[in-house]
Amino acid sequence: MNDRAVPTSPVEPGHAVSTRAIDAAAGAAAAALTDAPSPRRRLGWVFWLCAGWVVLNILAAILAGVLPLQDPGLQTSAINAGPSLAHLLGTDDLGRDIFSRVVFGARVSMIVGFGAVAIGLVLGGTAGMIAAYRRGRVDTVVNAASYVLLAFPALVAVIAIVTFWGHSLWKITLIIGIAGAPVIFRVVRAATLSFATRDFVTAARALGATDRRILTKELLPNILPTVVSFSLIGVATVIVLEGSLAFLGLSVTPSTPSWGNMLNESRNGLNTIAGQSNPWLVLFPALAMFLFLLAINLAGDRLRQHFDVTELKL
Repeated sequence: MNDRAVPTSPVEPGHAVSTRAIDAAAGAAAAALTDAPSPRRRLGWVFWLCAGWVVLNILAAILAGVLPLQDPGLQTSAINAGPSLAHLLGTDDLGRDIFSRVVFGARVSMIVGFGAVAIGLVLGGTAGMIAAYRRGRVDTVVNAASYVLLAFPALVAVIAIVTFWGHSLWKITLIIGIAGAPVIFRVVRAATLSFATRDFVTAARALGATDRRILTKELLPNILPTVVSFSLIGVATVIVLEGSLAFLGLSVTPSTPSWGNMLNESRNGLNTIAGQSNPWLVLFPALAMFLFLLAINLAGDRLRQHFDVTELKL
């Protein structure tokens, strides 16, 4: 019987571990997670339809200033007019074009929604990854702090702070972002805990990889799908919260077009004005918000289902 040559270890004692060696060894176990067959490879046409609608709304909000739209603050003589070629969605009780105000109003919702979630991800997401990875006293202290913050009713706290501090756009975004950080912390921490003890993390640590590299190269790519899907749902929640603040008169100034402000102004729109009722004031802003929230919720939920990795797939 011929003796087979026994391969030697690529890492000899006393030699520095190269980044390529760490990538090869640590990535081998991680690749096994993605190589497993999945019954949900395609996102489906519903996801792409929702994603297209979300992107269309974002582009309209960004490019509202260059699109051929009427000035959202321009008052015309066509008061409470219905939809027509001149005014696609009609006008309000001051003669302002509702379509233009809906498009420009998307800016406030997008800035608050995505901006607040981004702030929450930076604060809560970073703390969640570090706490789950370091464990021990760090995890205990940060986890206890998150429970304390979650004990306060978020909506009541936001209303109180906005009332006393002011309700400019950046202040509202910052306050909601900080208020949502504990929730994001819990999600990111749970997702990180599920991967922190996997073989590819243990291999990377054994090969001398730094904590920073393990967090950014090994853990972050694996928890990113969960974080993205949850963040999309979080954006929808924040937009509803901003609309609630606007309905209470605590959002941006009433002269600034936003979906929440338009719904607040529409409380008088269903009353009879100059002998006519104007349901368009509440219908179109509510419809714009509903369709965007529906699309972003469905897209986020589909992403969660698509990237869900269960023990049966490992």
